[in-house]
Amino acid sequence: MSDLLRLEQHEFVSVVTFNNPPAHTWTPESLLQLQDIVASLNSDPANRALIVTGSGDKFFSAGADLQRFHHQDMDLARDFSSAFGQAFETLTAYRGVSFAAINGYAMGGGLEVALACDVRIAEQHAQMALPECAVGLLPCGLGTQQLAWLVGEQWAKRMILLGERLNAQQALRIGLVSEVVESGGALSECLQLAQLTQKQSPTAVGYCKELIMAAREQPLSENYVAERQRFVQLWEDQNQFEGVSAFLEKRTALWQGSNDQ
Repeated sequence: MSDLLRLEQHEFVSVVTFNNPPAHTWTPESLLQLQDIVASLNSDPANRALIVTGSGDKFFSAGADLQRFHHQDMDLARDFSSAFGQAFETLTAYRGVSFAAINGYAMGGGLEVALACDVRIAEQHAQMALPECAVGLLPCGLGTQQLAWLVGEQWAKRMILLGERLNAQQALRIGLVSEVVESGGALSECLQLAQLTQKQSPTAVGYCKELIMAAREQPLSENYVAERQRFVQLWEDQNQFEGVSAFLEKRTALWQGSNDQ
């Protein structure tokens, strides 16, 4: 495993730190590594949450190094775009709860990796943008799709078509992030939020995340039935009975890990 991404374990929480200074730009190698890390966590029943952040205090991630795109080779472009798409699709589909601790500039693919997470916490000095059009490119790590879904078409167009850069408070106002914390505090806040996953049934969390995400692709009415079906399927493992029993007995639930999410 390369040093471009550092993986640390905090009991049931995994922290991935981007480590390609100075700006923690993505490479095909680091994108593949991210994909492999998430796949490994998905197969680990002890894992419940994943946090991504940047090392240092200036950059979360500045996306891709433009030197990588200073060519006219469509095959190279295809390979890099595939690496971005596959890595961030894998992160989006992570079976646990994912957090982006945005501790500085999140630009291009740096913002896209945050968009692929379930919860985004920004430090007060953070800046966020998808500036690809200004250099003749476009977001290819799900950015045009994820951003529009999260903040609406108007703000997605302002950020992508006009290249507007947002500060942390602007991002909070439009719902791009859920909270702004003091500089240096994003990782600790995400770690604290991740503790809440221990109180939740991993089976129920997996089903709920699947249902919430399904609304992006299907009419709401199609998922009404799926919601009821997943509810009944909770009876297929022991977490449903354990959760109700623990509540009635006024004790902490002892969840069984589930790999089938």
